[in-house]
Amino acid sequence: MIERKYDRGIALLATLLAISFMTLLVVEFSTSAALGYRAAANQANELRAYYLARSGIQVGLAVLVQDYLNKRGAKDQYASLDQVWAEPITPIRVEGGTVSMSIVDEERKLTINKLFNQQKREPDEQYAAVLTRLLSNIGLSPALIPILIDWLDPDSIESDGGAEADYYLHLLPPYEPRNGLMPTIGDLRMLKGMDDTAFLRLSGYLTTMLGGAGHCCVNANTAPAEVLAALVPELESNPDLVKQIVAVRAIRPFSRVTDVLNLPGIGASGEHLKPYLTVNSTYFLITAQGDFAGARKRIYATFRRNLNGTAVLLNWHED
Repeated sequence: MIERKYDRGIALLATLLAISFMTLLVVEFSTSAALGYRAAANQANELRAYYLARSGIQVGLAVLVQDYLNKRGAKDQYASLDQVWAEPITPIRVEGGTVSMSIVDEERKLTINKLFNQQKREPDEQYAAVLTRLLSNIGLSPALIPILIDWLDPDSIESDGGAEADYYLHLLPPYEPRNGLMPTIGDLRMLKGMDDTAFLRLSGYLTTMLGGAGHCCVNANTAPAEVLAALVPELESNPDLVKQIVAVRAIRPFSRVTDVLNLPGIGASGEHLKPYLTVNSTYFLITAQGDFAGARKRIYATFRRNLNGTAVLLNWHED
């Protein structure tokens, strides 16, 4: 009798264990299914956000074409902040998502790749002085100059205050310096001593697009005051003159470089300023963002606009 009761107790315990095990399996399956569904939904939302961002790039290209058509046949070709490409665009709602887009001309910035003359294989001291003034104007240390030079030059000789492979290969993870032209402004993130704050500040004032020959060219119609003041010592020491340039172009954009050089107060400094200036822009950065159900994708695309209005893609980066 006692043995039968014991057998029934074992059977009951085994049944309870089996039910518990089956319950755990059901819960695990339900959780996995729910997580899988959520992951699939997130991936679908991210894909929708991505294609919304891509559509924003296409909208930006259409704006650049429209700007070309607006100016076609004009005697003086110039790019300014009152033109259609520079106007802020209200976010566009598309089937439950949102597309945001902006266009910035790269000629408003200083070209970082001109800091080192690849033909002469030496730093450009005159351009280094310009960049030093810019760093001072935006509140960053000029100690960045030798670090930039070492990143751009092809040798492994460390400049005073700079950094070469010996420094970068001891980082985690290790990597080598570019030792050549920067393909994108993203290279700045890899420099010795660079943090997010400094990178975000610099990215608004520096570009990797080479532009014209020599020190040319910064667009006088679009360049920030900090860039204009950095071009020559006479502008840096005369903030009122920089303010005058910005005020005049807001009323009537410069259609020729001589319009800038003939402003009251420029005087003899115009000869020093002339090699740095243009009034037109060829390179444009289109930034597009797609948002859908909490997912967000951003695309940065740099284009060169040709004289016939066509655009050539130079760089594409996704976040």
